[in-house]
Amino acid sequence: MSDATTPQPDSPDDVSTLPAATPLTRAALEIDEYAATLGWDLPARLFALVDSAALRKADPRVAKQLGLTDEDAAGLTPVEQDEIPAGTPLDKFLGTIAWPDAVAGCALVVERLMLPPGAEQSRPRNASDAQLAEWVANHPKREEVRITAAVLRDGKKEIALRLRSKDTAREVLTGPDLVPGLTEALLATFA
Repeated sequence: MSDATTPQPDSPDDVSTLPAATPLTRAALEIDEYAATLGWDLPARLFALVDSAALRKADPRVAKQLGLTDEDAAGLTPVEQDEIPAGTPLDKFLGTIAWPDAVAGCALVVERLMLPPGAEQSRPRNASDAQLAEWVANHPKREEVRITAAVLRDGKKEIALRLRSKDTAREVLTGPDLVPGLTEALLATFA
């Protein structure tokens, strides 16, 4: 996923030098970095995660086109899927996905509004979904976030979360349980 807008090594946005404990964490950060080059206010994006070594063995030509090297052998290669149909609710769309055996995992990039801890105390009671969405959108402490959720067939999960107000790679938060509902929905695509 490299192009002319990829951050240069040693730049503040270059994640290649950041420690990432697992191939899944590295894949989530790579996808987050790619999404960052595209900007904000974009629709959700879906990626298949393919074992890089298996891809090099199964299709050396494609691996070469993707720039995979021996150094990538222990990693995961993100492969962006077709655009999610406009107007389709994300949960309904995810319910239609079936992955072939060659896909080790998947990742989804979505943008959402997030409220700080404690904001729920002022949540309007008995509000409809539309009213709640409007309340969140107008909340003075709301944060725009880009969430990259990544999962593997075996149940491993990782989230990379980027705040729009801190839009640099070094400010990306990671952890497996940051958005559990989203990772559970992605894991269900392998059921």
